[in-house]
Amino acid sequence: MKKITQINKIFLRLASGKTITPMQALDWYGCNRLAARICELRDEGTSIDTTLIHKNGKSFAQYGLEV
Repeated sequence: MKKITQINKIFLRLASGKTITPMQALDWYGCNRLAARICELRDEGTSIDTTLIHKNGKSFAQYGLEV
């Protein structure tokens, strides 16, 4: 049985038309380096948009597939 990796889980979320933030990736998948996983997906040819979100005096990235 093949293990589903963090990068596979992240890709499946993005492929379903949803977005993901670093906090969501940590909570859902135990991934504390989402930007690195996004970089790996981009290196494999996946087109991913990055949106900078400002909330409660903090800034963070939100990733989604390019449409």
